[in-house]
Amino acid sequence: MSLTFATEERGGTIVVHLSGRIDRDATTAFEEVAASTSAATDIELVFDDVDYINSTGIAIIVGLLARARSRRASVHATGLTAHYVHIFEITRLSDFIEIVQPADA
Repeated sequence: MSLTFATEERGGTIVVHLSGRIDRDATTAFEEVAASTSAATDIELVFDDVDYINSTGIAIIVGLLARARSRRASVHATGLTAHYVHIFEITRLSDFIEIVQPADA
């Protein structure tokens, strides 16, 4: 399943709902995400419907993060499984992307 996304604005934050796989085939979708969030100062990536992220997908996320940081935008991630929270921690992505977990997690 390729990656799809939908965006919405919520209180000054651009919320990006991601769905599918984040791998090399997600490059174009993430370029579109970057374009749709280019004016945002606060970006929330929602991973609830992401099935898979591989190392290329991590690199794509890093690219989006780099673009956001270059304009001083903050990036948050929600809906990551425990496995991907761990991956974000060991790759140190969690040093730059705030991981927001539900209160009952």
